[in-house]
This record gives sequence, structure tokens and C-alpha cells, in this order.
Amino acid sequence: MSILPKCSVDNCTSSVSKAGFKLCLEHWRVENKKPKKEQEDEHKKSEADKPVTSTVLNSTQLGERLGIDAKKVNQVLAELGWIEKGKKGWLPTVQGKRLRAESHEYHKTGVPFVLWPDAIFTSRILKNAVSEFLGTKQQQPKDIIVEATAVKKEEKTVGFRDKFVASHRATDGHMVRSRGEMLVDNWLYFSRVAHAYERLLPVEEELYCDFYVPEGKVYIEYWGLDNDPKYIERKELKKEIYKKYALNLIELNNAQVDNLDDHLPKLLLKYGVVVD
Repeated sequence: MSILPKCSVDNCTSSVSKAGFKLCLEHWRVENKKPKKEQEDEHKKSEADKPVTSTVLNSTQLGERLGIDAKKVNQVLAELGWIEKGKKGWLPTVQGKRLRAESHEYHKTGVPFVLWPDAIFTSRILKNAVSEFLGTKQQQPKDIIVEATAVKKEEKTVGFRDKFVASHRATDGHMVRSRGEMLVDNWLYFSRVAHAYERLLPVEEELYCDFYVPEGKVYIEYWGLDNDPKYIERKELKKEIYKKYALNLIELNNAQVDNLDDHLPKLLLKYGVVVD
């Protein structure tokens, strides 16, 4: 005959009433006389004491839910600046770690890979990037900053894109909004620096850069107006957002745009972009 364990209540020397139970008969009766609400509160407390676990996803699992393969997932995440290439495999960037990306290694090879919290799947930024990658994004660009500005609703009726129409054609075919932007675009094109114009930034605010250089994940802003209060306000708001997300930013003024050969090569070099 097996000996039953002692009651789990402190200082109680009685045995439990039945195998698999934790309480003796006396304490079981006391426990079951407690009001229902008190029992529920104790149950909630015990549940709260349990360790919190969350689902993590690798690139293959993330791709299955986004409808693209693992390789394309990593390309999109790298384009967003959330991961970067190691000597082998992938590593989370500072931005990726802010999104709770975890760095792991394959047991047999030591090659690093990244795991993502399940919540990353709900990211508007990621969904937009995947839509752009697949060519399924249809909405037209909105104002430069929608939610981030403190401009009154009635002042938004004439947006930046309405005020500054893209009427200047750069050599590579980009339609840009000023002579200064055209000079920057042409310089990048003739210097063989791959670039995008008015790319949506990987941030929660809806914000577009002037130019983006994917090689160094560099954003270029040309500040062309010095005497327009609303423009200056918008400029400062954009700079704060670049700083908030620790994005690589090159700022150009009118004097620098008139002498791009003297300025852009060394500014790009800071981010690993070499111009011959």
C-alpha cells in the first residue's frame, strides 16, 4: 500500500485525502467553503504567476503568412532596415531589436538567423512593404506627413504634393518637384548610385523621403526653402521622425546642391556608399 503525500498547506502534517490531491480532507473542506469570487481571484493570481510565453516566427513561417517565400521575406526586412547580412546568415539591426527581433544560431552550423514576435505580422509597415514588393499596393501617396503634423485640418486641404507639382523630368525619368531635386536625381543617376524617389519610410507615421539609396540604407532630404514658415515646420517634424527611428539621413541645402561633387561623395561614404 503506497503512502500518500503530506498536505500542501504549511505546517499541516496530515496526508492528502486521495492520490493526486494536494490537500488533506480538512483543508479541502475549508478550501471548498470559500466564496466563489475568492476562489476565482486565487485562480487568476495563480494564472498571472505563470511564465508568459509568446509565439516567435522565423522567415519561413512569416513568409507563409505573408504569401511570399523566406528569401523574399529577408529581402523585404533588409530593405526596411530591420535585419542586415552577417558574414553568413542574418542579424537584427537596432531597429529590428526595437521590434523585439531575436538573434539565434543554427545548432550545427552556427549561422545566425532572426526570430520575430507574432505581433510583427500586424505591422502596417511590413504589410505595405510586402504589397510594394509584390506590386499589389494601389493607394496613391498622401501628404508628406498625415498624422505627425500639428497643422489644422483645414490647412491640409492643399497638400505638399498639390503645392509643389512634380513637373521636372530627371534624366532617369523620375518626375521631381524642383530644379534642386532634379540636380540631385541626375547626380545620383550619372554617378551610378541606385536610388528611389519619394519612397515611403519604414515608420509608423506616413512619411516620404526625397531620395533613398538602398546600398547604405540612406535617406536624402533636400531642404529648398528657407523663408516659408510652414515648410520649415514640416522640415523640423521630418527631422524629428528620422531621429526617432535612427534612420541614416543626409541633408542638403541650396549651396550644397549647387556643388554636389564637393559634398555628396563624402556624405555617402559615411554610410558605406562609394562613388568613383
